[in-house]
Amino acid sequence: MKMHEEVEALAILIHDLRKFKNLTLGELAERINRSVGFLSQVERGVSRPTVADLTAISEALGVSTAYFYNLSKPRSVSWVTRPHERRTLYLESGITDVLASPTIGGAFSMLDSHLEPGASSGELYLTDRSEQGCFVLEGELTVWLDHGDAVTLQANDCFQLHPHAQFRYANLTEKATRVLWVFN
Repeated sequence: MKMHEEVEALAILIHDLRKFKNLTLGELAERINRSVGFLSQVERGVSRPTVADLTAISEALGVSTAYFYNLSKPRSVSWVTRPHERRTLYLESGITDVLASPTIGGAFSMLDSHLEPGASSGELYLTDRSEQGCFVLEGELTVWLDHGDAVTLQANDCFQLHPHAQFRYANLTEKATRVLWVFN
């Protein structure tokens, strides 16, 4: 899919899940501490959520963040994904997440994240119901855990977080960063 199709598909998933959960735009906006106008723009594909927004939406709607990567594409081999077969989310703040796993239904899933220079998950700390690990493939990733000091990871460094850990991350360099997330 092209970028605008991926953005529209994410918008539809968020809208449909909110409706299924019988929530109004106002109720969901209040739960994620964002404006109704912003959420409406996200549901119409006009604005893109940040990583923090998507995590907050998933928590408020009672699903894993992985739910939003659930739009499958046809694959030549069911247990293999090739680059053109992967679901991609274009998030605000310069982050592009590509679902590398053939499915999100297994014991774990993998995301190939691309962070443009200056990209970040946002100023708010993320918390997700899944255990997560991250391996820095290229560049540098700065991570703040539980409101502590920043730790900068280089290529081939990795970390693992327990479920509901509070963290945020950013690429504070002038070069692109690429990381592999593994989560359950």
